[in-house]
Parts: sequence; C-alpha cells; structure tokens
Amino acid sequence: MDPVGLQLGNKNLWSCLVRLLTKDPEWLNAKMKFFLPNTDLDSRNETLDPEQRVILQLNKLHVQGSDAWQSFIHCVCMQLEVPLDLEVLLLSTFGCDDGFTSQLGAEGKSQPESQLHHGLKRPHQSCGSSPRRKQCKKQQLELAKKYLQLLRTSAQQRYRSQIPGSGQPHAFHQVYVPPILRRATASLDTPEGAIMGDLKVEDGADVSISDLFNTRVNKGPRVTVLLGKAGMGKTTLAHRLCQKWAEGHLNCFQALFLFEFRQLNLITRFLTPSELLFDLYPSPESDHDTVFQYLEKNADQVLLIFDGLDEALQPMGPDGPGPVLTLFSHLCNGTLLPGCRVMATSRPGKLPACLPAEAAMVHMLGFDGPRVEEYVNHFFSAQPLREGALVELQTNGRLRSLCAVPALCQVACLCLHHLLPDHAPGQSVALLPTMTQLYMQMVLALSPPGHLPTSSLLDLGEVALRGLETGKVIFYAKDIAPPLIAFGATHSLLTSFCVRTGPEHQQTGYSFTHLSLQEFLAALHLMASPKVNKDTLTQYVTLHSRWVQRTKARLGLSDHLPTFLAGLASCTCRPFLSHLAQGNEDCVGAKQAAVVQVLKKLATRKLTGPKVVELCHCVDETQEPELASLTAQSLPYQLPFHNFPLTCTDLATLTNILEHREAPIHLDFDGCPLEPHCPEALVGCGQIENLSFKSRKCGDAFAEALSRSLPTMGRLQMLGLAGSKITARGISHLVKALPLCPQLKEVSFRDNQLSDQVVLNIVEVLPHLPRLRKLDLSSNSICVSTLLCLARVAVTCPTVRMLQAREADLIFLLSPPTETTAELQRAPDLQESDGQRKGAQSRSLTLRLQKCQLQVHDAEALIALLQEGPHLEEVDLSGNQLEDEGCRLMAEAASQLHITRKLDLSDNGLSVAGVHCVLRAMSACWTLAELHISLQHKTVIFMFAQEPEEQKGPQERAAFLDSLMLQMPSELPLSSRRMRLTHCGLQAKHLEQLCKALGGSCHLGHLHLDFSGNALGDEGAARLAQLLPGLGALQSLNLSENGLSLDAVLGLVRCFSTLQWLFRLDISFESQHILLRGDKTGRDIWATGSSPDFPAAAEFLGFRQRCIPRSLCLSECPLEPPSLTRLCATLKDCPGPLELQLSCKFLSDQSLETLLDCLPQLPQLSLLQLSQTGLSPKSPFLLANTLSLCPRVKKVDLRSLNHATLHFRSNEEEEGVCCGRFTGCSLSQEHVESFCWLLSKCKDLSQVDLSANLLGDSGLRCLLECLPQVPISGLLDLSHNSVSQESALYLVETLPSCPRVREASVNLGSEQSFRIHFSREDQAGKTLRLSECSFQPEHVSRLATGLSQSLQLTELTLTQCCLGQKQLAILLRLVGRPAGLFSLR
Repeated sequence: MDPVGLQLGNKNLWSCLVRLLTKDPEWLNAKMKFFLPNTDLDSRNETLDPEQRVILQLNKLHVQGSDAWQSFIHCVCMQLEVPLDLEVLLLSTFGCDDGFTSQLGAEGKSQPESQLHHGLKRPHQSCGSSPRRKQCKKQQLELAKKYLQLLRTSAQQRYRSQIPGSGQPHAFHQVYVPPILRRATASLDTPEGAIMGDLKVEDGADVSISDLFNTRVNKGPRVTVLLGKAGMGKTTLAHRLCQKWAEGHLNCFQALFLFEFRQLNLITRFLTPSELLFDLYPSPESDHDTVFQYLEKNADQVLLIFDGLDEALQPMGPDGPGPVLTLFSHLCNGTLLPGCRVMATSRPGKLPACLPAEAAMVHMLGFDGPRVEEYVNHFFSAQPLREGALVELQTNGRLRSLCAVPALCQVACLCLHHLLPDHAPGQSVALLPTMTQLYMQMVLALSPPGHLPTSSLLDLGEVALRGLETGKVIFYAKDIAPPLIAFGATHSLLTSFCVRTGPEHQQTGYSFTHLSLQEFLAALHLMASPKVNKDTLTQYVTLHSRWVQRTKARLGLSDHLPTFLAGLASCTCRPFLSHLAQGNEDCVGAKQAAVVQVLKKLATRKLTGPKVVELCHCVDETQEPELASLTAQSLPYQLPFHNFPLTCTDLATLTNILEHREAPIHLDFDGCPLEPHCPEALVGCGQIENLSFKSRKCGDAFAEALSRSLPTMGRLQMLGLAGSKITARGISHLVKALPLCPQLKEVSFRDNQLSDQVVLNIVEVLPHLPRLRKLDLSSNSICVSTLLCLARVAVTCPTVRMLQAREADLIFLLSPPTETTAELQRAPDLQESDGQRKGAQSRSLTLRLQKCQLQVHDAEALIALLQEGPHLEEVDLSGNQLEDEGCRLMAEAASQLHITRKLDLSDNGLSVAGVHCVLRAMSACWTLAELHISLQHKTVIFMFAQEPEEQKGPQERAAFLDSLMLQMPSELPLSSRRMRLTHCGLQAKHLEQLCKALGGSCHLGHLHLDFSGNALGDEGAARLAQLLPGLGALQSLNLSENGLSLDAVLGLVRCFSTLQWLFRLDISFESQHILLRGDKTGRDIWATGSSPDFPAAAEFLGFRQRCIPRSLCLSECPLEPPSLTRLCATLKDCPGPLELQLSCKFLSDQSLETLLDCLPQLPQLSLLQLSQTGLSPKSPFLLANTLSLCPRVKKVDLRSLNHATLHFRSNEEEEGVCCGRFTGCSLSQEHVESFCWLLSKCKDLSQVDLSANLLGDSGLRCLLECLPQVPISGLLDLSHNSVSQESALYLVETLPSCPRVREASVNLGSEQSFRIHFSREDQAGKTLRLSECSFQPEHVSRLATGLSQSLQLTELTLTQCCLGQKQLAILLRLVGRPAGLFSLR
C-alpha cells in the first residue's frame, strides 16, 4: 500500500476505533485510569461531544508511547465486541511496533492545545524558580490556600469512584469495612520491641480511623506505626485516610501526603522536605518557599503517611541509611518539619531504628465474625446472593476462618459471586476449602467463561516469580510485554499508578493487585511451566520463620509462596494445573509428589513455633490426610509458641492438623499477639490437654471467645490465662463456661489485674469443678477483706486442702473426692451436704497467708472463721503485722483450731514481752510438739503432734502403765516437746518470768528447752541453775552461745547433783556449745518422779537412775590444775555411775597428775576419757602407775599419746585383774626398765599391749629380761616394734627361764606380730611358733642350742623360715624331738 493509501487506511481505522469506543465511554474511562493513573476525568470534558471526548482520550494514550498504546489495543480486542476484520486490522496496525505511527487522522491533529485537560499538569510546568518577592501576609495565605485546595482536588480526583471491570460486581472496588485495630504503646529501643509491638494492648475498645491521631498532643515527634500481616488492609487503610481527608472528614489536617516505599526506593538522590512534597505531589503554582514556610509553621496540621515501611531498603554498606530512609528518620525525630504527624504501615518484623521509642503502635487484627458479615452485606447488592453467601460462610468454618484476613475475604466474596448462581447450596463453598483453591477459583472467575488463557497466565507467573526473586514489586512497560499488560488489566490482575521520582521524571508503573496474588501466579508458573523441573521447584518449598533475624535487611516477599506450592500439590488442583501445562499430567503429578515429599521430611524435624505454624499451613493446603497425620503425630507433647503474632487463621489451621492426632498435646502461647476472636478457631479441638495464654492483648473479647470454645475441648485438663487485660465482663463469661468443663484439673488466672469482686466470682465456681486440683489467682492485687473471704471459701469448700497467699501469690490446692457413679447420679443438694459432712470429718486444710498485711483485728476474724472449719494441717501467718497481741491470740486459739502440724507466726513484730505471753498461752496445749522463737531471725513457729486419744478410765490407764514395766526401755512410748527460745536477747532478768510461763508445759511431757544464742551470761546461768528444779524433768537444755565464762560452765556441773533428770552434760567451751540432756533413750514418760498411784513406775524409775551412767563431756577447754581440782571437787556429790570425757589441745604432765590424784575422790567414776588431747611422753608412766595406785582402775588404754581411756570398777565389784594398752607411745629401750618396774607393782595384769612402739631388738631383749618381775597372767603383745631374727632367737633362748610362758608366736613377715601368752602357774608344756623369720645359716646353731635347752617344749612350728635342706638336717640332728608336735612348713 502506498503512503497515501496507508495514511487513508489508518484514518479509516482510526474512525472505526473512535466509533467503537464512543459506544462504551465508562469502559474507556476505566482504561484511562489504568494506563494513565494521573489523568483527571472531571466534568469539564462533559462540554465536548462524545467523539471529541474519545479522540482527546486516545491522544493522551498515544503520546505515552508504543508500550501503553499497544497494551490498550490488546485490551480493546480482548474485552469489547470487535468485529473480526476490525480486530485483525487493529492488532496488525496498532498492536505492533511497526504499526505505531504519529500520522494520526486529521481529527487527532486538529485538537487545539487549549482543549487538553486543565487538571493534568505537566511535570515541569510550574517548577521554575522566580525571584522571591516580598508579599504581605494576606498574599501568603492566599498562596497557601490555593495550594491546599489544589492538593485536596488532586486527592478527590484520585479517589473518585472507580468503574468495575467487565463481569465484576460494582462493590468489588467500593466495599470497605474497617478491620479490628488495637492501640498499643511499644518501646522500640530494641528490635524485639519493633517486632512484637506492645503486649499491654487494651482489648475491647476498638480504635477508629479518627482515633488513630491524638491531636491534643502538640509537642515532640508524633509517630504512629500501623502493624499488620500481609492482607490485613494496611495499604487500603492508608488510601482510605487519604480519601476521607479529600472528602473533608479529617479536618484536623490541612494537608495530607501519602508515600509508598515501593516507589520511594526508586529514588537514589537525597531529598529535602520541600522536594519530597512538591516533586512527588502537585507543586504550588508559584513561590514554593512561601508555601513550604506555611506548612512548616502549621506542621501540626500536616499528616505524612508512609506505606510499606517493611519494604524500606536498609543500609547495606558503610555509607549509612539510604536517602529516603534518612529523610524519613529526620521527619520521625522532628529535626525536619517539626511537629508534623507521621504514620507508617508495616508488616510485623524488623523495623528501622530511626523510629522513636515513644511511637504509638497500632495492630491490625483483620476481621471478626460481625465484620465478615458486614463485608458480605456490602459486597452483594442482590438479596438472594447476599443471603446465599452468608449461609455458605456460616456452614463452613474453614472458609470463615480464611475470611478473617480482609484480602482473602474479598477473594472469597468474588468467588462466591461467581459460583453461587450456577451451584446448589453447599456446593459452592466445597470448591473453596483452602487459600490456594480460593485464588484458583478467583482466576477462573476473572477469566472468560469456558476459556482459560493458559499461556498468558504462565507468562505473567514468570514475571511474578522474577519479581519475587529480585525483590521487585513495581514493573514498567519494558518489564512486561504489552499483551500481558492487557491481559492483566482485563482480568484485574494488574493495577497501574503514576511513579514520580522527580519533577520531570514520572511514568506509569504496574504491580499485581496484591502481593499474595503475585506469589500465587509465581507458584502457578513453578508448578505448570515446562521450563521448571521438580528439583528447582523443591528449592522454593521452605519454611519462613516469623522471627526476623537481626542481620536480615528486610522482610522477604515470598511469605506465601511455599503455602501456595503446597496447596497446588493437592489432588484437587491437578486438572487445573494439567490444563495450564497443556495436558502434561505426568509432569504435574511428579511435581506435586515432590512437594509432598519435602513436606514429609519437614514434618519429622524439630521446628520452632513459627515454623510449626508455617508447616501446618502448608500441610493443610495439601488436603493429604496421610501427611496431616504424620505432621500431627510428630508434634511434641509440649508445643510452645513464644513472641510472634498469630492470627485466627493460624489457629484454625493448627486445629485442622490436630484433628489427625490421637495423643493429647499441651499448647503454650506466651507473649504472642493474638486476635480477640482467635479462641474460636480452637472449637472442638479434643486433643488439647493443656492450654495456656500469656499476653496483654487478651482481654474481654478474647475471654468471651474462649468461653465459647472451652466446653468443646473434651480432654482439656489445664487452662492458663495470665498477663491479660480481662475485666469483670470477660471473667463472667469464663465463670459461666468453667462448670461446663468438669474434667479440668488446673486453672490459672495469674497476673490479670483482677478486681476483688472478680476474684470472688471466680472462686464461686470451685464446688462445680469436681476434678480441680489447683486454682492460681496470683498477682491480682486483692485487699485483706477479700483475702479473708477467700479463707472462708477454703474453710467451707470440702475439696480445698490448701490456700496459699504470699505477697502476689494466691493459690488454691484441692483434693477432689473419689465418688462412685451412684453418688454422682444423686441430687446435687444431697451430694453437697454429703460432701461437706465427709470433708469435715476427714479433710485437713493448710492455710498460708504470708506477707498479707494482716493485723490484730484480722487475726480475730480469722480465728472465728477457722474455729468453724475442719482440722488444720498448717496455718502460716508469717510476714504480717500481728505484733504481740495478735500472736497471743493465735497462740491461745491454737489448741481450739485442731492444728495437726504447724502454726507459723514468724516476722510479725513479736517482742521479748510478747514471748512470755505466747509461752503462757501455749502452756495448756496438749498437742504442742515444738515451739521455736528467734527474735533475731524473726522466727515464731509452733509444731504440733496428733491429738491424743480420749482419756481412758483410771483402771485402764493403770493397767496400761503397768504393762509398760514388762517392756524394755527402748520399747517405751515417746512423748516430748521442744521449746526453742533462741537469739531472743534474753537476759538473767527475764528468766524467772519465762520459767513461770514454762512451768505449765512441763507436766504435758518431756521438755526440750533451748536458750541458745541469748545473753544470759554468768548471772543468767547461775539463776537458771536455781530455777531448773522447778521446771520438772526436762529432756534437754541448750545454753549455747550465751557468753558464759569457765567458772560459770564448771558451775553447771553441780546440776548433776540437783537435777535427777540430768544424765549428760556436753560442753565445748571455745565454741560455746553447752547442752544438758536427760536419759539419751528419751523415755521419761512420768514427770518428776514416782506417783503414789503407780508403785511400779516409781520402782522402775529408781532402777533406771541406778543403771544409766551420767556423762560429762568437756572439750575445747583449758584444763589447768586449778580447774581440774575444782571440777573433781564438784563431781564428788554427783550420783553415779559417772563418765568423764575431757578434750583439749594439750594436757600438761602437772594437769594429768592432778587429775589422776583426784581419782580416788570420785568413787562413782566408771570412765575417764581424754580424747583428741595431746599428752607428753611421760604420760604412759603416769597412767601405768595408776594401775597400782588406784585399785578401782581395771583398764588403761593409751593410743598414740592422743587418746587415753581409764575404765573403773564399780564399788560393788571386787578387786581383780587389770590390763594396760600403751600403743604408739614411742617407748624405746631406755624406757623399758622403769616401765617394767611400774608394772611390777601391780598385783595381776591380764594383758599388756606395747605394740607399735620403738623397742627394737635391744629394747625387746631388755623387756624379756625383766619379764620374770612383771605379774602378767595373760597376753604380752610386742607386735610392730621393728624387731629382727635376733629377737626371735633371744626369745628361744629365754623360754627356759620363763616357766609361766605357755605359748609364744613370732611372725617377722608382713604381719609383724610378736605375742607371748602367760599363765598364772608354771606350765609343764610350751608352744613355739616361728613364721617368716628368714633365718640365715649362721643362725641355725643358735636356734638349735636354744631349742635343745627348752625341755618343756611340747609343740614347735617353723613356717617359711628359709631353712634349706642342709640347715634342716643340721637342725634335726642337734635338736631333740619335742614331746608333742614338731611341724616344718
């Protein structure tokens, strides 16, 4: 065709296109908004005729370039009814690069410039700078007013009602239902604060749009951060604020600017605030500086909204933050445009550190049930469709949980709008079981009926995947082919907008309508495209943690990609994917199997809480029961979720997976921001055994939703709700629900700031929980009066066994009764009365009210309350303010309160005067076993024994006591009590009053009295010794750490003669340990002596006193001669028998002589022991001399000059043999003669043990020579004295001269024994045993000579003496055979 014909053909084609578009002006307006987002379509073009208006709009499209024009032509051919011949001409002429020409028809060229849209400003139209002119204030205000009007007009044009696409409901673009907003205050000083927001969020008070900004605060940076997961509507809310401002609803702001970080990231230069406002938004017509000065002056009326803060590029190098983030930081901190309001939206994750710590945090929590219903009502204009959609949602919990995400709610409504007309009730929702299939149905709904554009979907999915991999969400015409742009515009998959990066730089950008749609299309490409193999596919099946790492620059863009891949692995999606893959079903099936296999491997791993949630989403999307069962069974018994946000959809998905689990599970949600209606997702989850929530976001709405779910959890045994903001309204719902959970064993409402009345309302439910074992109401700040009411509940409720309150702690412990089935089926009133009667008879209550600020009047009320109750095992009132009077009242009431174990009144301000009152009050308490009072340690504790049986009659009691006489002492029953008054600062002046108070306690049983750690001193000790007889028979008396001198200590020895019960006195002087004890068997069952009614008892008591020795143990004491003389003089009057045990570091010879000289003065002495006491080398001679000087000594035992023991005969015993052991005393040859002389003065020695000394051969030879002088009638032990064969030979030679020796045995081997046995008379026969003597050849002749002279030898044994055959022959030849046995070994 020639150029003229081509031009004529184009003109005809142009005319046809204009006539075609004139028929559908609304469609053309919608496309103009898509391809030219900044175009003004106001009413000023209404003056033009329709064709002129179409030509004007086409010209605007054409000047945008070939990409926009070609994409528009493709949309015309796709969406409008174009004749086939015209469609071919349009695509061949205008739909390709060759057909793009500037030779438009004359109609297009003839349009005057003046008719162009006046509202569409050229980028550089008014940005030139002019000389600044001095203007009056009125002119400045006029300029500012004109600019603000221009700004508002631009926003009005932008948010003018959009035209729905072909086949879409009108409400698709118009429905807006505000999601749930919760205000919080978070500290953003740490990354954790930025991730979590604040847990102290107020529940039950939704934040409206107008409440987002508090205009009453005018100082400092005012920043609001809007946190919400993807799809919660953050961007929609940001645009909603702009629309409301444009409509005049936000009058508190004169100017409002909305910036998207996805666009701001494209700016690489540093911006000033004026450049940010005037380059990216319409600029003032003139005098920019004047307008900006006005904005600065009125900055408190300027709102800057930054959408997508999580997409802000973080610093990746040493140069610091990027240009836009730097500007954002200065705006937040008030260094630029101080006083302006800044609002940023972001997904929960790592946020920039530039946000101020005082920034207000607002959480977007999606839709609850009423909001979903409201959205559906607005979406469907037709009544039948609206009702049908509501019915579908009400009958399908899975779809209803998906609709909690606003973006998914919109998709669900679009799918229902498409499916409801062609499906019977219930069938539509069956096609929407998962999020993936929801998007799949959306694609089908947006596609032409019966035609699925497979290649376009896969190509667009490839673009989406490339964008996710490179972090790109904004595309330009060069990134997407024109047919794909037209396809995306036609099917509402793409949206367009004007991208401004400067005053002269703006172009049209494209993005997917939502990030999740970009992920879904990317997943479609991965699953159906032949370009992707299964190995590449499986690399995208990963689990993303919601704990953002500190090193991660920003949140990823592919959060839902693994979920969509898992959803497309469902068998239900195979036909759809096979169609996209052009029938390659085998390839699709292999990819689906690969995805499922990866999920199986992930299911068996140990995962963190966030990854468990992601895994459950993926597994639930697959709709594979086997995979769901594997995942459910692999979950740990304790499943914690800590410090990451969870939605209702997350919990619904977890519930779906747990339905495939048989074993119970414990769920612990600690610090997780939860939506108020989240518990509704747990309805019917019978696998939960323990359920715990700890979050300040949990409030009344949360409690109400939880109350509806609890009765449906059949296995639930433990419920915890801590750290929440529940009020009386929320608790009332839970109180009504708890009786419907009879299987509960533990309930916790810790740290919920509950009021007193709320706490009382909770405990009312105790009788209705038959299996409850623990109720925790700690950290709820109740008053004392409420605490007493709770004590009354503990007393009256038959199942309560313990109430523990300590500062913030408040815990009920219960013991559920074991009831039979018949009892459970009885009437409730009969059950209650029977239970109370049985409880009163059998149960024992522990009451611990510690540090509760109880005072005297509270003690009176408590006593009155407890007197009506059951037996008390323990009452602990420590740490209160009872003081002396309160402690006295409790002590007096103790015997009436039936306390079986313990009463603790510690740390109650008891004084010394109060101690006397307490002692008097407890004097008549039969069950008191121990009283411990320590004022220094603030201890006041009463321990009780079981109450005795009823008193028997006199005859029965006499028979009982007489029967005791037939028992051994160790079999007698024990009855004693302990009174410990330690570290109370008691002095001598207090003793008389104390002893009077204690006098009443002595007749109740044996008394252990402890006065240790006081300040009695010598005066107190002397005074106490005078008062002790009046206290009767004590079991023990402890006077340790009372500052006693040695004189006072020795003065206590007199108590042996004045106190019949005293049998042992232990004194460690340096450590001030002083203990007086009675009979160590502790069997003094009668008070102070015999009773005329029980002669048998008196006789037994006297017998016991005569047989059991008294003992004095004195250690760590300087034992000088005067002290020993005084001690022995004091012991003269002590009844016997007496054991004296002394211990000191070293005892001098003079002290030892003094002690030994006093022995005859102590006829009752049965034992004298010097233990761990250093003695001099002279001590063996002093002790050996005692054997002859003191006939009562029957045994002396001295070991290593460190331990000596003397045993004495009783006065009734006749004088007899004695023995002495002097082992390890370093006796040598020089000591032998004098030592034997001392021993020779004894009448009869049954045994002398000199082993382990230093005698050697010479010393032993000397000793053998002296043997005839020593009257030994038993054993002489000389072992371990370092002797050799010489001593053995001398023994053989000495035997003839020792006629009383009957046996001698020597072993020079390892045993090193040398023993000689004597008899009282001369022995006719002797026995000699020599072992391991290692005789040498030169010894044989001496041995033979000695043996030959022993004519009385009747038995000879030589064992291992190293005699060879030759030596034996000589020995046998020289020695005559003994009369008895002759043994050689």
